[in-house]
Amino acid sequence: MRSSVLSISAAATAAAVALLLRQRMLRWGATDEEVAATYPGDELISRPCSRSTMATTLPGPPAAVWPWLVQMGADRAGWYSWDQFDNDGRASATEIVEQWQDLRAGDRIYATIDGSVYFTVAVAEYPSTLVLRSDYALPSGRPLDPAEPDPRAFARGVWGFHLRELPGNETRLVVRTVGRDGPRAVTAVFDRLFGEPAHLIMQARQFHNLAQRVRSTADSAEPAAPATAVTTRPEQLADRAAPVPH
Repeated sequence: MRSSVLSISAAATAAAVALLLRQRMLRWGATDEEVAATYPGDELISRPCSRSTMATTLPGPPAAVWPWLVQMGADRAGWYSWDQFDNDGRASATEIVEQWQDLRAGDRIYATIDGSVYFTVAVAEYPSTLVLRSDYALPSGRPLDPAEPDPRAFARGVWGFHLRELPGNETRLVVRTVGRDGPRAVTAVFDRLFGEPAHLIMQARQFHNLAQRVRSTADSAEPAAPATAVTTRPEQLADRAAPVPH
């Protein structure tokens, strides 16, 4: 009897620790206010079943951060994370490339070199908001129209980058993900065991590498907004969808 009680107690303790660690993982670096806030793009995923809010402070103004974000992509500057895992082993760019600065709402950002997996730009608002969207069927990876009914197995999500200027010529970068997938009996297990830990590992590395790159260009950042800065409305996304690699 005592051994059964001890086993139950140990299991309850382990579950409590796992829950606490998961909560911290899903809000890495973020304040209570940042976690509670609503960000552009959150509304694009109806009936979400997952959300994370991670944040960092970067050593430069938003104008110095923005060029690094808009040139992300497997066929462009990479993702500034663990390149061997999410950039086909190619090194992410260490400089701002002018030809990759023209990013518009509705554009596709490749997640794989061949473009079979890609994001769609949902919102691009200089220099404060970049939201990438993905909608796809599982396990085929077939892109879904954002407006079509969910198939039996699917994943939908947004990956948003939200910049706020801080005193001292710095930027607070908040990264918000919102998702819905199914069937939850399967996807919830995968998300908790693999998806959420992988996102933390890759996002934390991206924060670190972005800080190094921003520091190298912050002093020469141009304050003027580029001509390509636009805001996307949800109806503009009706014929575009993309899988999310994170």
